[in-house]
Amino acid sequence: VQLQASGGGLVQPGGSLRLSCAASGFDLDRYVIGWFRQAPGKEREGIACIVMNDGYSDYGDSVKGRFTISRDNVKNTVNLQMTSLKPADTAVYYCATEAFRYDYPGCMYADMTYWGKGTQVTVSS
Repeated sequence: VQLQASGGGLVQPGGSLRLSCAASGFDLDRYVIGWFRQAPGKEREGIACIVMNDGYSDYGDSVKGRFTISRDNVKNTVNLQMTSLKPADTAVYYCATEAFRYDYPGCMYADMTYWGKGTQVTVSS
């Protein structure tokens, strides 16, 4: 299982950025992919997740209405479109994956098994 996050960078407050997570080495249809972030001195935060089979998605409260997660099952990619970015969104962003859990509500599993390397997002003027 391999995950590769990309698309991070420096953006001004109010701007937009799109992150991508390229996945390989497993059958995505049986998995959930999530985006997490961690800012210096803060705990890791789950911000978005998507069920690859049916597209069900969920978001953390801090990003609802601003971020959109989407999947491309042909390209084995999950994108995170981030808009109205704030300095508080500055963090290292990670994508992670875990097999879908039928007995768990939603898809924001904090203990996902496979993690990609992070990509830095900095929101600053």
